[in-house]
Amino acid sequence: MNHLVISCIGPDQSGLVDTLSTIIAKHQGNWQVSSLHHLSGFFAGVIEVAVASEHSQDLITELKGINGLSCQIELAEPNLPKVTSNLVLEITANDRAGIVQEVSSVIHHQSGNLIKLVSSNSSAAHSGQDIFKAKVQIAIADKSIDDLISALEKIADDLMVDISRP
Repeated sequence: MNHLVISCIGPDQSGLVDTLSTIIAKHQGNWQVSSLHHLSGFFAGVIEVAVASEHSQDLITELKGINGLSCQIELAEPNLPKVTSNLVLEITANDRAGIVQEVSSVIHHQSGNLIKLVSSNSSAAHSGQDIFKAKVQIAIADKSIDDLISALEKIADDLMVDISRP
């Protein structure tokens, strides 16, 4: 069994997910995990598919042939140890350029491994100020958590971090 990681981007249009899922099913692929988004008029998605080795190449060829969608496909090694997150950070701050870099740098320098980051931008209800929000899953040694929290709090006065375990 092969595990394919498929990254797709193209102008958003109705039916793209149906097209992807139809092709995957046609080649007896099993849609495992995905993250699909509409971003500034574009469809962007990442999908993991399990598929029998004998169907992999036909599936790859058909996915790469979807008109208007650019797909990059990599063969994953499914026997790697499963990465689990042991901390979830919910971050809220006034939006500004570089905030993702600041947060990811702190996580990296505190020996954390960023597993998943989902972010959004919205306007504050009363002020109209742009607000950055992110939910970040990380793997980090328990002994490093206090240092991580301290370093995150030093990024800016307006940055709030709620921490929980998954």
